[in-house]
Amino acid sequence: MSYQFGTELKQVQDRINQFLANQFEEIDSYNVPLRDAMKYGLLLGGKRVRPFLVYATGKMLGAEMPALDYAAAAIESIHAYSLIHDDLPAMDNDELRRGQPTCHIAFDEATAILAGDALQTFAFEILTEAPSLSAEQKLQLVKVLAQASGVQGMCLGQSLDLISEHKQVNLTELELIHRNKTGALLTAALKLGFICSPHFENKELEQQLERYSQAIGLAFQVQDDILDIEGDSAEIGKPVGSDLGLDKSTYPKLLGLEGAKQKAQELYQTALHELDNLPFDTTALRALAEFIVNRKS
Repeated sequence: MSYQFGTELKQVQDRINQFLANQFEEIDSYNVPLRDAMKYGLLLGGKRVRPFLVYATGKMLGAEMPALDYAAAAIESIHAYSLIHDDLPAMDNDELRRGQPTCHIAFDEATAILAGDALQTFAFEILTEAPSLSAEQKLQLVKVLAQASGVQGMCLGQSLDLISEHKQVNLTELELIHRNKTGALLTAALKLGFICSPHFENKELEQQLERYSQAIGLAFQVQDDILDIEGDSAEIGKPVGSDLGLDKSTYPKLLGLEGAKQKAQELYQTALHELDNLPFDTTALRALAEFIVNRKS
């Protein structure tokens, strides 16, 4: 039977969504909207690419599923927090996310800020509770996610992106932005799955996987930029042309639309090449790479 990426992605979405929803069942809201805003930002929808990477990598390397649940939940919580803050008036000032009102529109700006803050700390709390892992593994999980989320990763990328608006940047500068803003969390997702596995001390394997994830991370952003030009607003869940409206630096702006498409394909081939050298069943990771460069939303 051939591998069905769409089926497995749906299974991951259902699994992680249920796991995340369960985490809020015993949290008392004390009649304030914080818990509901956290759930809204976290369960609004989304492709769940980062959890998919955690599960696909971990299963490939023999990790136990319960541990992967916690790792996948942690990185999706960080991703959700980043989107809530990214949509704020002081950042991208977006009113739609995944076709629905953004968190600060559905609630209010202060609640959205607090929801993002709480989701960030929630992620690290979850990691400490992951079952069947050693203290060393948990510490590595926390370190990897913290580095990818902060001044050495996502937050740095967002800051670089903001100061680059209305400016002309070169390809090297643009890649620096997106290797941090988008790529850092995708690489972290793969590393979390790796750390949950019995192979977590194999540094050579870790480096091979990291090169794959860096390629798909950059390809993800290139495809995002392409969709901002020729995507369908109903499919991508936000207005087409929003990056152009903010005068952001993008791959089509720098390379032209066809050049950006070629760049995405080159990154896709780089990712596949890294997988060629792995002595494991890489079917799921190959399918994910293909999905990233061909997606319409």
